[in-house]
Amino acid sequence: EELCPDCPRDLLDKALSILRSLDPQGTGTSDYLESLLAQAKLSSHMPQGTIEVLSNHLEALEKGRFADIRKTLQIKDTQFQAILDFIKTLTPFPGRLFSTEKTRYVIPDLAIRIVDGEFVIELNDEIIPVLGINPFFAELSGKKGADRAQKATNAFVRDNIEKAKFFISSIQQRNQTLLNVAKAIIKYQREFFSQGPKVMQPLTLKDIAQEIGVHETTVSRIANGKYVQTDWGIFELKRFFTNAVASTATSSEVHSKEGVKAVLREILESGEIQTATLSDRELVDILARRGIKIARRTVAKYRGELSLDSSFGRRKH
Repeated sequence: EELCPDCPRDLLDKALSILRSLDPQGTGTSDYLESLLAQAKLSSHMPQGTIEVLSNHLEALEKGRFADIRKTLQIKDTQFQAILDFIKTLTPFPGRLFSTEKTRYVIPDLAIRIVDGEFVIELNDEIIPVLGINPFFAELSGKKGADRAQKATNAFVRDNIEKAKFFISSIQQRNQTLLNVAKAIIKYQREFFSQGPKVMQPLTLKDIAQEIGVHETTVSRIANGKYVQTDWGIFELKRFFTNAVASTATSSEVHSKEGVKAVLREILESGEIQTATLSDRELVDILARRGIKIARRTVAKYRGELSLDSSFGRRKH
């Protein structure tokens, strides 16, 4: 309508229908649901009931309430499974198929798990190499040369073996420091590993440095670019270093920035309240009732960091 305000509505609808049928199918839609519906309608293999599930039961589908959907629609398990399998072939954002941005895969450097109530830390052996000195060169370095050339060779080998030993020692020390940092993080963030991001506690580089007896820059260097696998997903180590956020006068709980962001995400993604119309001011009030005191502009900032729309943006979708 903006591109051609004088065009008849039926002509615009026809043009839009043609656009959506072009590869990748489902483009030219206002949101991801409309894109999924467009792709489904263009398919000759769409199972009966697919449009009904997408149009009226998408929220239940996203939350995995499959039994509720089957009961409401009164369809057999095999039919519902066919619908699920078909929906999995659709893409909510077809334009991304042509994106030039490369997918970045994260491989965790270590894993922290709870086994029988105890914390277990495991280094990722696949990315941390096992290094050693080649026995052949170790033996060669110990030989006594009869001539000048042999002596020079032996000296060269001995010099490089010493360099290799120093390098191996540095790697081992780095791995040990990484383990020490992980152990210290567990000490300060035990609730996070058992209950999730909402209860992440404030923590600084200085806290960990003092705990393991190294300088703050050492902790920063070790944590930089390192990832840890937990029961709550994969997290960058530096995410555990988070500032404190003020509590309300009626609350004695201590909140971290990451913990507050997790609570904010839970509120905005909850199906229990009408989050689409919540303003930042209303979100401030909801957080205050949970004992968290932050300004409206801080809510807006955290929303941006979480890639969550404002109330205006949420209403548009």
